[in-house]
Formats: sequence, structure tokens, C-alpha cells
Amino acid sequence: MGISALAYLGVHSDKLEDWSDFSKNLLGMQQVDRGTGNRSFRMDDRKQRFVVSGEKGDRLAFMGWEVEEKSDLQYYAARLDAANIAVQSAPASLADRRFVEDMIFADDPAGNRIELVYNPMVDSDPFVPGRTHSGFNTGPFGLGHAVLHVAHAESLVPFYRDLLGFHVSDYAMSPIPLYFFHVNGRHHSFAMIGSGRSGFHHFMVEFNSLDDVGQGYDVALDRDNAIAQTLGRHTNDWMTSFYAHTPSGFFVENGWGGRIIDPDTWQPHETNTGPSFWGHDRLYMEESAREKYNQMKKKLARDGKQTPPLVDCPWLYGQFTD
Repeated sequence: MGISALAYLGVHSDKLEDWSDFSKNLLGMQQVDRGTGNRSFRMDDRKQRFVVSGEKGDRLAFMGWEVEEKSDLQYYAARLDAANIAVQSAPASLADRRFVEDMIFADDPAGNRIELVYNPMVDSDPFVPGRTHSGFNTGPFGLGHAVLHVAHAESLVPFYRDLLGFHVSDYAMSPIPLYFFHVNGRHHSFAMIGSGRSGFHHFMVEFNSLDDVGQGYDVALDRDNAIAQTLGRHTNDWMTSFYAHTPSGFFVENGWGGRIIDPDTWQPHETNTGPSFWGHDRLYMEESAREKYNQMKKKLARDGKQTPPLVDCPWLYGQFTD
């Protein structure tokens, strides 16, 4: 029972051709023709994982969260209603557009649209990536993760933790509040940055191979100002990744090797080590703002802080053929 994965994401943007190029040729998604007014993309056997609406705005349109049982929709509707959060059952026409059997939707206290969905549809045709790669790590872990700018992170924690049942993975209070939440074995499927702003910070797609990320990095290097953060490795979820500028101004993290946790035994904790062991140089920032992150990485290096060694790694090397 409960929310099990990030099922899909939607953004508002009228830069449809730019998004088609970015999603297919850099991210390696498969574009699916659904009409002239928007763009829809696949990442696996699901009918739809990512949607660009065609509307002006360049912002998050909706987050779709999958529930395990159809009865969960009524359970969450009752919880939201009891907390005075306006919640609606979706008409069949909207469920059809999302390619799900049933759904409800509501806004979080900051105005971000949350869609809870049951039984996303599977496509009978195989997934065909927009650029050659070994596939995305989705399945029970969902699309990836989504990260929002928020004005007051602490005020939104009760909505996601207490009403929706997200579980805190870890958090930081300095230099700005950060909260990371899991809904399955992926270290985090959702996070909030208490930057004092509102909007979409980034979403993450995880590839099955480190080479997929490296080859995507080469694609980005051939584009003007495409890289927002250089290749690096995160301290909390161990993801090796780079961040690319999207046509709408926020970022997409292209990652590999993310940490899988045991949700039954995981204990939330505060962290103050900084976001990355190495790399992830924030090219979009002024030099003075980047320096604090560089100092954090240098301290981690001096202290010898690294991820655990890869002793047995068939998922990295096992599929290699000459």
C-alpha cells in the first residue's frame, strides 16, 4: 500500500522543437507522436514517461506518482481532504492522456501539481532510444528523481512526509535547507532545495551504463553552453553524473550508479559533507559562489572521504563484449 515510484513528469514549454532535440539526441528518450500540440517521450516499456505541454511558461507542469493499489487513490484523497487540501478525481479523458487506469490530483502547499496514478499502461512496441545507449534504470525505481526550488522547505516537509508518506533519506540545514525523500529503494525520488525561490531545479534520469553517461557528456560538449555541472559524484546517493541545461532553463541530471537502500531499515540523518566527492563544478554560477562548493570537495579529499569500493561489480563490467 502507498506511493511506490515517480511514474512520469510534465513541463510547460512552447519550445517543442528544442525539447524534441534535447530529449532524443542528448537524453536518449524516444519521442512518441501524440499530436501537434505537445511532445511525449518514452524511456522504457511504459507508454509515457515525460511530456512537454506546448504551453508557455517553462516550468514544472505536474509530477505523476504511482500507487500500488487502486484503493490507495481513495485513501490519499481522504487524507488530503481531511488536511483541507483540495483534491479531485480525474475524468477519464485526463487519465487517457496520462495513459493510466485511474488518477487523482491536487496541489502541494507551494502550488506544485501532484498526480497520484494507478496502473500506468505498458506499450507493446519495444523502446527505441533516440541515441544509442543501453537503457534507463527505471522499473521498480520509477522514472528517476525530481528536485524543486521552494521558498520554505521545512513548511513543505509535512505535506510530503506526513500526508503522502514519503520517507526522509537525509537532509542538510546549511548553507541552505535540503531534504531528500525515498519512496522505494532509490536513495531519493524527490528532493527540495530551500533556496527561497520556487520552480523546477532539475530531474534525473539514470542510465544502465557509465559509458552511456560519458557518451552523453560528449554530446553535450559539442553543444554551446549545454553543460550546467561537470561530471562528478554525489556524496549521498553516490550518483556519477553531469547536469545539462534544458531548453526551459532548469537542468537534467544524467546519471549512473545511484545508491540503492533498504527502505525498511534506513534511518534519516543530517549531512554536512557537501553535495559532491569530486567534480560537479557549477558552471552556471559566478566564480565566488562556486568557491564554497570547491572548498567542500577539497576538504573531503583531504579527509579521504570516498564511496565504498566496488568489490564485485557485474552490473558495470558483466555485459562488456569485445
